[in-house]
Amino acid sequence: MDQPPQRWSSASRAYQFHPSSAAINDLFNLYLVRNSHHRADDSVREPPNKAQKHVVDLPPQNDQFIVDFQQLQNQFADRDQLRSMTESVLISLVVQCSGHAPRAEFLLFALRSLCGIGYINWDTFLPSLLSSVSSAELSVGQGSQSMPVVSPTSLSQSERDSVVSSLRQLCCKIILIGLDFNLKPVTHSDIFSHMLNWLVNWDQGQNRMDESDVIMSWRPDKALIEWLHSCLDVIWLLVEEDKCRVPFYELLRSGLQFIEDIPYDEALSTRMEIPRRRRDMMAMHMQMLDQHFHCPTFGTQRILTLITPNVSGEAVGNLRYSPITYPSVLGEPLNGEELATSKVRGSLDWERALRCIRHAIRTAPSPDWWKRVLLVAPCYRPSGQPLIPGAVFTSEMICEATIDRIIELLKLTNSDINCWSEWLIFSDIFFFLMKSGCIDFVDFVDKLVVRLTEGDQQILRTNHVTWLLAEIIRVELVVNALNSDSRKVETIRKILSFHREDRGSDPNNPQSILLDFISSCQTLRIWSLNTATREYLNNEQLQKGKQIDEWWRQVGKGDRMMDYMNMDERSIGMFWVVSYIMAQPAYDTVMNWLSSAGVTELLPGSNMPNERVMREVSPIPMTLISGFSMNLCLKLAFQMEEALFSNQVVPSIAMVETYTRLLLTAPHSLFRSHISHLAQRNPALLSKPGVTILLFEILNYRLLPLYRYQGKTKALMYDVTKIIAALKGKRGDHRVFRLTENLCMNVIFSLRDFFSVKREGKGPTEFTETLNRMTVITLAILIKTRGVADADHLLYVQTMLEQILATSQHTWSEKTLRYFPSVLRDALAGRIDKKGLVIQAWQQAETTVINQCTQLLSPSGEPNYVTTYTSHSFPQHRQYLCAGAWILMHGHPENINTANLVRVLREFSPEEVTANIYTMVDVLLHQIQMELQHGHSMQDLLFKTSTNLAFLIWTHELLPLDILLLALIDRDDDPHALRIVISLLDRQELQQRVKQYILNRGPPEHWTYTGTFKRVELQKALGNHLSWKDRYPPFFDDIAARLLPVIPLIVYRLIENDAMDQAEAVLAVYSPFLAYHPFRFTFVRDILAYFYGHLPGKLIVQILKVLDLSKIPLSESFPQHISSSNPVMCPPLDYFATLLMGLVNHVIPPLSSDAKSVSVGDTSNNSARAPHNKTLPAQPGQMSASEGQKAFYQIQDPGTHTQLVLETAVIELLSLPVSASQIVSSLVQIVVNIQPTLIQSSNCLHGAPNGVGQGSVLPTSPSGGSTDSLGASRSTPSVSGLSTSNFVWRSAYACQQPSCLLIQACGLLLAQLPTEFHSQLYLEATRVIKESWWLTDIKRSLAELDSAAGYALLDPTWAAQDNTSTAIGNIVALLHSFFSNLPQEWLDGAQAVIEHLRPITSVAMLRIAFRIMGPLLPRLVNAHSLFNKILTLLLTTLVDVFGKNSQPSNHVEASEIKDLIDFLHHVVHYEGQGGPVQANSKPRPEVLALLGKASERLRPDVQHLFSHLKPDINTSIYAATHPKLAQNSGQ
Repeated sequence: MDQPPQRWSSASRAYQFHPSSAAINDLFNLYLVRNSHHRADDSVREPPNKAQKHVVDLPPQNDQFIVDFQQLQNQFADRDQLRSMTESVLISLVVQCSGHAPRAEFLLFALRSLCGIGYINWDTFLPSLLSSVSSAELSVGQGSQSMPVVSPTSLSQSERDSVVSSLRQLCCKIILIGLDFNLKPVTHSDIFSHMLNWLVNWDQGQNRMDESDVIMSWRPDKALIEWLHSCLDVIWLLVEEDKCRVPFYELLRSGLQFIEDIPYDEALSTRMEIPRRRRDMMAMHMQMLDQHFHCPTFGTQRILTLITPNVSGEAVGNLRYSPITYPSVLGEPLNGEELATSKVRGSLDWERALRCIRHAIRTAPSPDWWKRVLLVAPCYRPSGQPLIPGAVFTSEMICEATIDRIIELLKLTNSDINCWSEWLIFSDIFFFLMKSGCIDFVDFVDKLVVRLTEGDQQILRTNHVTWLLAEIIRVELVVNALNSDSRKVETIRKILSFHREDRGSDPNNPQSILLDFISSCQTLRIWSLNTATREYLNNEQLQKGKQIDEWWRQVGKGDRMMDYMNMDERSIGMFWVVSYIMAQPAYDTVMNWLSSAGVTELLPGSNMPNERVMREVSPIPMTLISGFSMNLCLKLAFQMEEALFSNQVVPSIAMVETYTRLLLTAPHSLFRSHISHLAQRNPALLSKPGVTILLFEILNYRLLPLYRYQGKTKALMYDVTKIIAALKGKRGDHRVFRLTENLCMNVIFSLRDFFSVKREGKGPTEFTETLNRMTVITLAILIKTRGVADADHLLYVQTMLEQILATSQHTWSEKTLRYFPSVLRDALAGRIDKKGLVIQAWQQAETTVINQCTQLLSPSGEPNYVTTYTSHSFPQHRQYLCAGAWILMHGHPENINTANLVRVLREFSPEEVTANIYTMVDVLLHQIQMELQHGHSMQDLLFKTSTNLAFLIWTHELLPLDILLLALIDRDDDPHALRIVISLLDRQELQQRVKQYILNRGPPEHWTYTGTFKRVELQKALGNHLSWKDRYPPFFDDIAARLLPVIPLIVYRLIENDAMDQAEAVLAVYSPFLAYHPFRFTFVRDILAYFYGHLPGKLIVQILKVLDLSKIPLSESFPQHISSSNPVMCPPLDYFATLLMGLVNHVIPPLSSDAKSVSVGDTSNNSARAPHNKTLPAQPGQMSASEGQKAFYQIQDPGTHTQLVLETAVIELLSLPVSASQIVSSLVQIVVNIQPTLIQSSNCLHGAPNGVGQGSVLPTSPSGGSTDSLGASRSTPSVSGLSTSNFVWRSAYACQQPSCLLIQACGLLLAQLPTEFHSQLYLEATRVIKESWWLTDIKRSLAELDSAAGYALLDPTWAAQDNTSTAIGNIVALLHSFFSNLPQEWLDGAQAVIEHLRPITSVAMLRIAFRIMGPLLPRLVNAHSLFNKILTLLLTTLVDVFGKNSQPSNHVEASEIKDLIDFLHHVVHYEGQGGPVQANSKPRPEVLALLGKASERLRPDVQHLFSHLKPDINTSIYAATHPKLAQNSGQ
């Protein structure tokens, strides 16, 4: 709470020295037995209760004082002046006489007397008193002579403490008198602030050992305890809820830490028990029901920030991200390096952090995620670097989790499970973490030694640890540690201790060979690093290195070139070994192989006579690359970039393919943003046309999934847009422009979260017309299928559309708009359709255009007129060139001079060609309409149109097909446009071209191809228009490949126009082609979500065939359900349970590193999360795909194994031929009944855990008082359709029920589904709550209902331990898991839960409503509109129960909901601050106004508790201490 400015102290001092104040001073001195020259330090020197040895004058009777004072009134004409002087004198005397008991008592008497006759204004006196006391204490602490209370001679520390205690004690007594009067809120606020400050800083300046005392243990004296009690008396009166002078929340807001700090006193401790309980209750309302379970799953690329800062644009990409938070004592989510560092190893918060890191290491999220959460280890940080506010992980946590993963993989390896793929994935992450400096290498080695040697298990039996360390031994930080660290010798000896004689079962296996020789490689490297440690090296390992040299000499035979296609397994293993010890020779042999076929000259007529092209060889196989040392990979990547982009020789496809395979193999360690990376190496590099073409082909056809995985697609979009802006108006550069535009299409389609169209966020976009249109479609798909993570971004939508459409006249058809999300549909609703104006403009220019086109395009047209036309024609006429040509064709393409048309189009800028295509489409559609009116046959017209377009596209290759198709589908408002598109797609020219592309391209998974790539000639690949005078050979580019982003859009448009059969036919023909789409998995997932509820079953099946279903972890029974002849029948619960268990096993982070067991009843190898080669016997409905961890290049879309499993479950649910309500009902039924189901099965298989049966009345945890404790005889319901024994068996949890993780999995899954599922979830949740028997039982007392509600809403993890889960507890936990995974935009619908529950008629139901929605409010602190909506809804539920006009069945006291009132106080302060509440936090004016209006509808006794949550300065301390707040609220 803000302290008001000290505006009284200066006035008090002025009155104190006023000439007329002498009479008042004399009067008081008379009664205090003090003369005017009385020494100021007498109160300190003379003990007040000690019998006086000398004779003193007796003061007059106290009753005479008021008479004497009234006589003084005649000396003062101004009554207020007398009052002010009196107050000033009193304050001075209080400070001077506080240590003299009789005088202090008289001052209290005088104060009461003066107050009785109106000479004390408490609202000025008390703040001035507190200010003076603070000044006096400061002087006492400093030993100053400026204050009269301090002796000129120095005081001992105990004397100073005594002065402060007596002063505070007297001050508290005076305040207690003043509190009997009606003080202003600002005065109450000031008093409370001072009292709290005294309690918090009670020991400031206390010296527990007096200089003159004998050293002894310090104990608080009686005076200290007395004023502490008095201070609490004041606070207690202030927060007393009968008067509500200060909200009780203000006491809780302090965190009550002072209770722990003040000297222990039983009375104090007992007194503060109530605030403690209320604080904890308030904190509970701030947190989700199972908050400590919430952890990133990495099942989605969406990053949900717990509190979104108010920033936009590029800055968002650089923000640190807090994947978890640590709750404060007030329930607020906190983060920050200092906080993370304070976490104690083994504590709950420490384990929560480790759970997140372990899961990240297992699932390999993007390096972008790691960079946002990592902290550089303290030993590597520059001195003076400030603490990082967003951090939640320390280097110690990262180190421990890394070691945990090593132990986990060693256990798997020792069990003969083939997990080499896991080791490779982990080594990439390990290298990245070590190079980032977030692990202290020396500390890591020390801790790893301890972990590997503890116990008698002999975990380290192989050389995998040595291999890991060999990967990082060339990292600069590691080299420095081994060379210059003071513990280098000890560290090297520990590293050498990891060596093992590793003889695998198959000695010729490449991994076995590598592990066998890796000790020797590491020994040789250490030998070359440091001469001081050579004596500790194993000579046998040094000698073993000679075997490597010998093998190398034999296979090299002097030419340093190897046939990588014919290497046996032993040769592969030995080459891996060579890469660790002789990286340069290994690099040379790889490059020699790639250039071994020699070079050839470019085609005759080339405009680049100095350039040659490498002949093709086979690229290096991925199986070989995967075992290269990281050092070799880095060297290859760097040097190959030189060969690719800076060499005069055009590289072979094999070299380009090998380069991309390298980057895909180690995405964490080798990734680079190519445009900026190459610009840094050589700023002029990208100005070379060949370099740009090669780079963009690599990006477009090889690396887009890698960029998305890295979270770099937005940055890539911005970089590419700059190049587009430079090219779109440049004449002639059609090839590089169309490639760049196609790349940008794919980049835009790859985005899966909201984006800004410009990096700086201002002005119109630099996109082309085509890209602008596609951006709007992408936004529609993104918002509808994935939501907007930050609600504030929705405010930017209108501005963004204005940026996109600033230069565009396009409008979308009603059929397209009806599928748009409402936010986009509403924003575009007012856009004027100007298609009619386009035709009018054409008709006005038609005569001129036809005349020009006749001269240019007549078969006898002069070639010289081409130059005249391009130089002198007007731009507004040039856009109609293709339209004019179309009119002149008259259905006969041979009627025009195509040679001249080709020449002119080449001289146009690319954007002029695009404008010609869009205009031509408008004109030809208008022409069809006109000819239909003249009686021409529709079939003949469409056939002619298709033939003429094919002539332009295929015969003379005049126009880019992808742009033409996009222009046609954008005119779906015309009934003929899509029919023309279908006719073009059905033509043999296109289908043959696609088949040829597939034949030339090789398999979609290009990294598996071991043959020799065939380079297609430029003209055959791209056609005349794009190739023109360019001769730089293509690598992967092709006209057919340009259609990859277009075909999905055509399918979208067909579905929007209810052309389901045509969409199915297109997919049937082009599914093999779509296998080359870089994001086909995402396409399938998004189209099913976008059109959910509108797709027929046959079309859904055809959409699914786009995927390679053999590589997707679909449920075994899924094909049966989607092909069921009885679509009304919902799959059994066993099917849905299997889906959820798949998420528990592969997506949800395990509760600890030892949470999983390989098989039921076997916990000896509990580190395996999923079986590998050794698998469990197949169970009904079990996942059919391999469950082992896959490298990134194997699952580039969606990107990680967790994303694959989660998104596959989403695809399954979206494909089922049953309604969303049936699916949600089944999932909710599992969640509600999961605990009884598991208990039933557990009793059957293993006996009841913990010995507690379902009917037990005595709980073993707080949740034991659940609904069953109200009716112990209630039986456990069976869940129809759920095979309980199989369910538990498949969970791989034999001793731990997975109910809590199942709830998390279900919430996560539902949060990925479209909003149709959300509304059904809210209905189902409401039904479950309303049908709870104890809420509907009218015979239950209020106490029973309140107890049941309290127990039902406890953390379900307690219930999982003693088998007392409740339906309501599980459903609230499900909602909270669901909410925590939802983007903020979709949280807007969450209010439906409470709307369905209303009217709320009991406190129990009210608590359920608050428990459901309350924890959402802290998350919405920056989404003010949504925050206000949910806050208003909760206030409405309060009015339902405690409103003036409500009629509850039983009268409930307002005191029953004190914790809810505390929570409301806290959450509005939290929102006002935009984060954790600070001392100066305040509610926003509009929120206070909202609360004030709502409280007017409450009963007076409840309204009283809201008295400070109003914008009224006369009643609210928040308004009174912030006058601007009240002023703003009143406006």
